[in-house]
Amino acid sequence: MDSLPLLRAEDSVLLLIDLQTRLASSMPSDGWVRARDSAILLAEAAGELGLPVIATLQYPKGLGALDPDIEAALPAHAERIEKTCFSACAADGFAETLDMCGRRQMVVCGMETHVCVVQTVAGLAADGYAPFVVADGVCSRDPAHADNALARMRAAGVPVVNRESALFEWLRDARHERFKALSKRLK
Repeated sequence: MDSLPLLRAEDSVLLLIDLQTRLASSMPSDGWVRARDSAILLAEAAGELGLPVIATLQYPKGLGALDPDIEAALPAHAERIEKTCFSACAADGFAETLDMCGRRQMVVCGMETHVCVVQTVAGLAADGYAPFVVADGVCSRDPAHADNALARMRAAGVPVVNRESALFEWLRDARHERFKALSKRLK
């Protein structure tokens, strides 16, 4: 078996793709709530652990602002990048923002899984980054489309994790100074 890659807080960036109000209204409610809750948990954890956070907005004039609960969870240092291209990698300023972070692991949440998420993950991998897709942090209007995109990414060797795995891989030890505060949010 090849070695199983784990997330490292010191090398991770949280990337939130297009978690916007109008787009969310097109998602199945259970999928959207799960993705939103995962994004909030990971954004709060990233803030407490000092991880860079980037949130993209797909055509905000048409699809609205970031979900207000997600916006409230973003740390003050979070970057926001507007785009019209489906892959965030093609957006103006995105590559430069990633370069400034100086980290290689990209923890990805967002929508839609089979459009902007999969195209961004493909671009990240092609650019030498290590994307990790949060399965309970992504959704699509049609859950079958999300399942297909997750299967494609897995088949291409992209690690698919869940929010709890990401959080505990960032912490690594129950003795971590932020363990109690962050693990309480899982209940």
